[in-house]
Amino acid sequence: MKTIDKSKPVLVTGANGYVASWLVKKLLDEGLTVHAAVRNPNNEKKIAHLNKLAKGSKGTLKFFSGDLMKLGSYKEGMEGCELVYHTASPFTSNYKDAQKELIDPAVNGTANVLNSAKEVESVKRVVVTSSCAAIYTDCIDSVNAPGGQLTEAVWNTTASVDYQPYSYSKTLAEQKAWEIEKTQDRFDVVTINMCLVLGPPLNAGAPSESMDLLKMFGDGQMKMGAPKIGMGIVDVRDVAESHFRAGFTPEAKGRYITAAHNSNFLEMGQALATKYGDTFPLPKKALPKWLLMLIGPVTNKLFTRRFIRNNVNIPWNADNSKIKKELGMTFRPLQETMEDSFQVLIDEGILTAK
Repeated sequence: MKTIDKSKPVLVTGANGYVASWLVKKLLDEGLTVHAAVRNPNNEKKIAHLNKLAKGSKGTLKFFSGDLMKLGSYKEGMEGCELVYHTASPFTSNYKDAQKELIDPAVNGTANVLNSAKEVESVKRVVVTSSCAAIYTDCIDSVNAPGGQLTEAVWNTTASVDYQPYSYSKTLAEQKAWEIEKTQDRFDVVTINMCLVLGPPLNAGAPSESMDLLKMFGDGQMKMGAPKIGMGIVDVRDVAESHFRAGFTPEAKGRYITAAHNSNFLEMGQALATKYGDTFPLPKKALPKWLLMLIGPVTNKLFTRRFIRNNVNIPWNADNSKIKKELGMTFRPLQETMEDSFQVLIDEGILTAK
């Protein structure tokens, strides 16, 4: 059990990221001093939204340089911190070399941060932003899990460098965190295993896989129908709150599945229909699995027949009772998350009504 002193600074790696920005906002609003580690603190464009948050808050923001692949680069920002949030990790489906672009930065970056924590005497807790991808690869894995649902006891055993390498990178990175935790007894590790994160970004101009997915609902790519792929969905604001509570709840322990809704693509589209159904070509029906088997591999490199077989028309089911019970989390309704996210795309001119 670790009690964190709120008068001490808190380090956030990858501080200008989608989830991390909301976490930084929460910490600043609570009056904390945030050590924000970013790759280039001199790139004003990438940190402008964080400086804006700091101006209207009770907290203090200080920038530090940190690079996943540069040994010891997070150490300076970590000095004096009892709590470290390690959120920095590559998230992209647009890669050429999975080992080099996804797996190595995720695993080596986690080792880099955790090994620095071993050297910095003040650190008491490291909260690692992990993923449900470290628990499962395909929806069929949730069907095959004990009791037909994913829990914190389940680990991903089906991803590889050749199949769903992002999931593989998250699995290996989290395993590395637990491995390093066992080599010392000064700090503990808590992981936030989040599913697909949606919700309004604080830096709308930055590249985002979540926003790219959302864009597909409004630009006509799914007007013929949505593939009924099961997935968990959670609001970015709730993910930030979960991180905050994982850091400052003394009893927090182990892994936390951070998923608000067991959902699918069609339900996501339907959640938008009430407000936007008349002005955007939202999906109204599910695409048949046989059709996806025919056209999927041709239209999208991720839509292999194996992926379609293991995910389409198969429910995704995870148990989020641990985070509700131990961290007292409640989650926003799906419709609120979807509408708030979609509206940002409209406000930014990324989507226009048809």
